[in-house]
Amino acid sequence: MLTVVALLAAGSVMGAGVAAAESNGGVRVMPLGDSITEGTQVPGGYRIGLWQRLAGGRYAVDFVGSQFNGPAGLGDHDHEGHPGWRIDQIDANITGWLRTYTPRTVLLHLGTNDILQNRDVAGAPQRLSALIDRITAAVPDADVFVATIIPLANPGQAAAARTFNAALPGIVQSKVNGGKRVHLVDMHSRLTTSDLLDGVHPSAGGYDKMAAAWYAALQSVPGSIGPPGAGNGATAIRGVGSGRCLDVSGMSQANGAQAQIWDCNGQANQQWTPTAAGELRVYGGKCLDVANRSTADGAGVAIWDCNGQSNQQWRFNADGSITAVGANKCLDVPGHSTANGVKLQIWSCSGAANQRWTRT
Repeated sequence: MLTVVALLAAGSVMGAGVAAAESNGGVRVMPLGDSITEGTQVPGGYRIGLWQRLAGGRYAVDFVGSQFNGPAGLGDHDHEGHPGWRIDQIDANITGWLRTYTPRTVLLHLGTNDILQNRDVAGAPQRLSALIDRITAAVPDADVFVATIIPLANPGQAAAARTFNAALPGIVQSKVNGGKRVHLVDMHSRLTTSDLLDGVHPSAGGYDKMAAAWYAALQSVPGSIGPPGAGNGATAIRGVGSGRCLDVSGMSQANGAQAQIWDCNGQANQQWTPTAAGELRVYGGKCLDVANRSTADGAGVAIWDCNGQSNQQWRFNADGSITAVGANKCLDVPGHSTANGVKLQIWSCSGAANQRWTRT
């Protein structure tokens, strides 16, 4: 048991970091919990499959939280998963997080570490109940999805998990009876111990089973992720400084056609579709591309056949900037120009108006 606890509390923080506050302007969803939310063993964890399903369903969702990790293909890396943390530790910080990120929806999977660390296991359900009360008090209009914890391989811990889970339906029902927007998600039955890599954390396939369970639960509650197609489909991208739209020069569909700003007109060369892979697609099969995979200030931006490389991956940030993932630089209008036809570039991020954009 000590070996497993050490892994959960220490080794699972690899690949994690402080949140970069990515945002696509969608419904704010906070993945909340421990290392299984963070994605130990498979950085990004269930959030990868959940994001892909949300993008495929054309839901506009903004993952929020103070933590940040996962692969480039995960369109939004923000979360509130803390490896090794118990219910009481999350409870001690939750009010501040909720005030900062004001989620519309909370995905709560928590309690595993109380069992692994043998911390007043009998009292764990009541601690979770108190945490749910704190969440619903801080964000009363939010939908809170409470998951039963996934199986554990150690027989004694597995039995404790089943006992913990058995208390959750009654807890959730008591919140519902009190008028709270709380929903139970049966996560435990979705996985078996064969889905675990180390007896605690899921494999990629196990995490994807979690993603499917979350997605089904979210779809069953109207408003929790907004309507499909509310903002994750094709959209115009307007420059804050110029008031003009991200445009493909001359309406060309040729590889290398340059990106520019132009009066917004709603035509196909101004319709951009973000994807779960971080692409900005236009005309269906062309992607916004940093020329020659350059990372230099001033590198040009054009369209090219989509190929999955990092110079075609983009990240929407909370301040309105759009980061070229491969270069870690921002989509920029040279010289703060507002003129039609000015060709776009990447440049070191400054937060200035010529690097801020809105989706319309």
